[in-house]
Amino acid sequence: MKRVAVLALVAVLAGCGGNLGESSDDESSYPDRAITLLVGQDAGGSTDLIARALAEQVSDDLGKPVTVVNRPGANGGVAAKELAGTEPDGYTVMMFVGSLAYITPLAVAPGQAVDITKYDVVTGVSQDDYVLVTTPAKKFTTVKDIVDAGRAIKYGTTGVGTGSQLSSALLFAQAKVNATAVPFDGGAPTLTAVLGGQVDVASVQLGEAQEQIKAGKLVPLVTFAQKRPTYLPDTPTAKEAGYNAPVQQSRAVVAPDGTPTAVVDRLRGAFGKAFDAREYQDFNTERLLTPNEVDGKTLLDQWTGSLRTYRSLTEQYGIDLAGK
Repeated sequence: MKRVAVLALVAVLAGCGGNLGESSDDESSYPDRAITLLVGQDAGGSTDLIARALAEQVSDDLGKPVTVVNRPGANGGVAAKELAGTEPDGYTVMMFVGSLAYITPLAVAPGQAVDITKYDVVTGVSQDDYVLVTTPAKKFTTVKDIVDAGRAIKYGTTGVGTGSQLSSALLFAQAKVNATAVPFDGGAPTLTAVLGGQVDVASVQLGEAQEQIKAGKLVPLVTFAQKRPTYLPDTPTAKEAGYNAPVQQSRAVVAPDGTPTAVVDRLRGAFGKAFDAREYQDFNTERLLTPNEVDGKTLLDQWTGSLRTYRSLTEQYGIDLAGK
C-alpha cells in the first residue's frame, strides 16, 4: 500500500510539472479583476481628465473596470514611487507625465529623480502646449510689454520641475526680466492665482486655459509650441517673439518594470482601440490635445531627447529650477 501511495504522489507531482509552488495563473486570462490607473495630479486637471476619458474606453475592451486613483504630489513622483512598489502584473498602471521624466530631474538631486527607463511603457498618449497668460487688469498684451514695464513680476507655476516652470524661467531669463516663481500644485490653483491677481502671469496648459481665454478673462501673451496652434492663430510663439523655449507636456501609460510582455501587449491593444474611439478623439479635439500614440521605444527616445535639450538650455541660461 505504501508503494502505491508513493507512486500516486509521483504521478501528481509530474502532472503539475514537479513544482507544488507553481502558480496556476495564466497570463492569457488577463485581466480577471479590476485595474487601477494611477494619476499623479489632482482630480480635474488635464492629466486626470485624459486618464478618465481613456479608462472608460479601455474598461469596455478589457471587460473589467479601470479605476482612476489620484495620488498627487511631486509632479507625479508620489504616484510613480507607488507604482514602482506594486506587483508587475498589469493590475496597477499609471498615467505618467513627461515633465516628470525630462524636467523634474533638472530640479531635484540625482538620487531623487524618477527614471522612466525603470518602467515598462505601454503606450504614448498625447501632447499639449503651454501658453503664457495674464489678466486684462495687468495691461500686458505681449512679452515686450512685460520687458518694457521695467519691474519685478511674479509668475505662477503648476509646481517645481514642471513644464510650466521651465517655459517661464527660460523666457524670463532670456528677456532679462526680474521674475520670481510662485509654485502651486497643478493647473487649477495656478489659474485661480492668475485670475485673482496673486501673480502677474503663468504658463499653463492650453486646454486648461482655453475657456477663460474665450471668455476674455485671460489674455494669451505667447505660446511655447513649435508653431502657432490653429486655435490661437493670433498669438505668437516664443520663438517668433525671439526666445528659445520649446516646452511641451507629454503623457504615457506605464506599468511596473518586469510586467509580462503578453500583459503589456494586451494593455497596448486596449489603449489602441480607445484611441480610435470617436468619443476619445472628440475629447482630444475639445481639449486641444495632439495625439502622440507611439510605442514604448519611440516614447523613450522622445523623452530622453527632451531631457538632453532642457538640460542644455538650463545650463546655457543659468537656470536653477530648484531655486527659482
